[in-house]
Amino acid sequence: MSVEAINAKKVVVEEITGKFNDSQSAVVVEYRGLSVAEVTELRKALREEDVEFKVYKNKLVQRATESAGYAEINDKLVGPNAIAFGHSDAVAPARVLANFAKDHEALVIKAGIVEGKVLEVEEINEIAKLPGREGMYSMLLGMLQAPVSKFARVVKAVADAREENGGEAPAEEKVEEAAE
Repeated sequence: MSVEAINAKKVVVEEITGKFNDSQSAVVVEYRGLSVAEVTELRKALREEDVEFKVYKNKLVQRATESAGYAEINDKLVGPNAIAFGHSDAVAPARVLANFAKDHEALVIKAGIVEGKVLEVEEINEIAKLPGREGMYSMLLGMLQAPVSKFARVVKAVADAREENGGEAPAEEKVEEAAE
């Protein structure tokens, strides 16, 4: 093998290692049996979620996983594989791939890495059920707004009760009833 070929492989291994280290998550899938149209559809769905989908030679991925500290997944790197790297949302690759696999049996999730932890297929499928980043933000915002909304209802109830009593402080029971 020529020196140029060896150097080219080293560059690819470094690229893959960098992607494993820089991504929030990575999911390895086997795509044998998918048509070109289906792979295009999958790539589009992944791209919409800021997920990069790459195909590399297994031997180069094995070297990269060893370098990045994820050699545990090397036994899964058999056959035609692709890796989905999640950059902005750790759940996105698992969610998109799991949803796609429901309708396309040819796509097989093999393993993954989420925030530095190697996960088996079952764990990836569980993570896929979690809401995405935007969904989590919505849930958090809802939780933060609940106490503020209740406080606002109590303040309004006090003001309404005061108005009914001609400016005097309301009876405690009226405030409690109005707040509910």
